[in-house]
Amino acid sequence: MGNMKLLEARQNEIVEEFSMFGDWMEKYEHIIEMGKELIPLAESDKTEDNLIRGCQSRVWLAAQKDEVGDVVFSADSDAIITKGLVALMVRVLSGAKPEDIANVDLHFLEDIGLNTHLSPTRSNGLASMVKQMKMYGLVFSARS
Repeated sequence: MGNMKLLEARQNEIVEEFSMFGDWMEKYEHIIEMGKELIPLAESDKTEDNLIRGCQSRVWLAAQKDEVGDVVFSADSDAIITKGLVALMVRVLSGAKPEDIANVDLHFLEDIGLNTHLSPTRSNGLASMVKQMKMYGLVFSARS
């Protein structure tokens, strides 16, 4: 059985964090900071296969299952905002059960207003990241 509470708690934590910033410049800075803290992706994982389609900038996403059956994501991007966005997604979804990742309602994106403040291309890129991560959740839950 999964543990949706974990994903819920992580989303709420991020919503709370973002509510502390006055304006979108500050929020963007926070997103960029998160990107800087992202654990770098191994060069060997920067493959065509791991590139997310639908992103304007290059975003790599790798996923594996750990010994307890959670999905662990690692990611990188060559653009600072995109790297921050993928870091945000990794922070919410990495280390969770595959079926939870596949089924989670990622309401935090709307709650912090990301969906309305990103340019259309970044918005599409973010949607592609979410789709890809949920895809991994599906694939890994089907395998178990």
